[in-house]
Amino acid sequence: MKKWIISVITLFLLIGCKQNVPIPADISLYESELFKDVQLAAVFKDSKTLVDLVPKEEIGILEAKYLTEKTKEGFDLEGFVANNFEDHSMKALEFKTDTTKTMYEHINTMWDKLTRGPDSIIPFSSRIALPHKYVVPGGRFQEIYYWDSYFTLEGLLAAEKDELAKAMVDNFSFLIDSVGFIPNGTRDYYRTRSQPPFYALMVDAVTRKDSTKLTDYLPQLEKEYNFWMATSNSTEDSKADQHVVRLDSVILNRYWDKAFTPRPEAYKEDLHLAGEVPQSEKPALLNNLRAAAASGWDFSSRWFGTKGEFSSTETTNILPVDLNCLLYFMEKTIAKTYELNGQPEEANSYMEKATSRKSSIQEFFWNEENGFFQDYNYAKSAATPELTLAGAFPLYFGLATVEQAEKTKEVLMNTFLKDGGLVTTLEYSEQQWDAPNGWAPLQWIAVKGLLNYGYIEEAKEIMTRWLALNEEVFKNTGKMMEKYNVEDLTLLSGGGEYETQDGFGWTNGVALGFKQMMEELED
Repeated sequence: MKKWIISVITLFLLIGCKQNVPIPADISLYESELFKDVQLAAVFKDSKTLVDLVPKEEIGILEAKYLTEKTKEGFDLEGFVANNFEDHSMKALEFKTDTTKTMYEHINTMWDKLTRGPDSIIPFSSRIALPHKYVVPGGRFQEIYYWDSYFTLEGLLAAEKDELAKAMVDNFSFLIDSVGFIPNGTRDYYRTRSQPPFYALMVDAVTRKDSTKLTDYLPQLEKEYNFWMATSNSTEDSKADQHVVRLDSVILNRYWDKAFTPRPEAYKEDLHLAGEVPQSEKPALLNNLRAAAASGWDFSSRWFGTKGEFSSTETTNILPVDLNCLLYFMEKTIAKTYELNGQPEEANSYMEKATSRKSSIQEFFWNEENGFFQDYNYAKSAATPELTLAGAFPLYFGLATVEQAEKTKEVLMNTFLKDGGLVTTLEYSEQQWDAPNGWAPLQWIAVKGLLNYGYIEEAKEIMTRWLALNEEVFKNTGKMMEKYNVEDLTLLSGGGEYETQDGFGWTNGVALGFKQMMEELED
């Protein structure tokens, strides 16, 4: 009935304009000519701007209006967008830094400015409404992002904001139950992919004071796990199906996205890069770009098939060491939760999965020659050539042997450590997840990993350098940044498909967490 009414209204609009324009079907914004034209005309510097605006009408009606209006002499595309979309972005982030406060005092004042929700449903908005309060990263990111939120949550716990931290987890439980998985972020254009699965770590964090509360999250933990392990049995590749890759009797996982089109939030950028490859290779490249976005490392030479060539990105051919460590922890957490729930048979089943994955991580990801854990390209049956900070994840989850931890520590301290902290990779590709940039979440993983194996002085050195850099940039700019240049401390970070953002959720969280850790280590 609704579609019939829309079609009638659209027909009257078209007759009134006396234009011979076909009536569009019930389409989404991302399928419309209006969307494609606005993005390719670069009406907005950032492609994400358009998809976060709220259309004033049903897209079918708006598309019909656009197809009619664009044929008129003197048509103004930018003006059309301004008249037919609303900006619901959150102005609360516009603040003046109090220079009398320390960086840590500033962070604690930022929590309220970065807190949103509960959400009301806005018609035609791309936002996925959430039922509880949550903390956004900041800058252009005015919705929550999956793996960002774990590091933000650790900062909330350090700031004794336990209720807000639990609300964050409850929102992710809601997403698992309503969407079926946790999307990359809470926008409808992210529904084709997830991000690094940190939900089990979030649950573990908010139940530290009472581990029996883990059982409250068992249904969602298992649904999350089933999403990552699901197969369609329709792929032509007998090894790989969605997130799952089978290597004989071994099952490991990769990042994946179910779409093969440009990302709506980076439409013109994806189309431009796809123009560098033959037509037959475009869908695969677009899918690999999406999978790289699912990894959270968008973008990095880590995913390149050919050194220095962004268009050679082959994320779906790569088994990432960090992802498989995260799934190992998920399996262990579900086993522990079943044990608490008085279901030993189910607990044993998940422990067997975790034990098997641990063996596979040792087999496929440890490189004895380099003394480091590396990704594995299953299509090439070989380790990827690049060393990255993802290699610290096995230490974080206690998967490395004592000897492996010692060798990994040496590589981290002698190769990755720079004046401002740990560099993400050793490649200078101009991608943001490469040198010379350092990122708060990876500092956290490496530091906690080193502490797990007793490398206290090394962990303190990394934290000291990272916090000193954070403090210096805050002193000079009054802001906390999304990422930092850890090699040249006189420069801000760069690279990537958007400008460096400030705010910033996970940097705030890691800074407070590190401060707390340093104080505990000094006691």
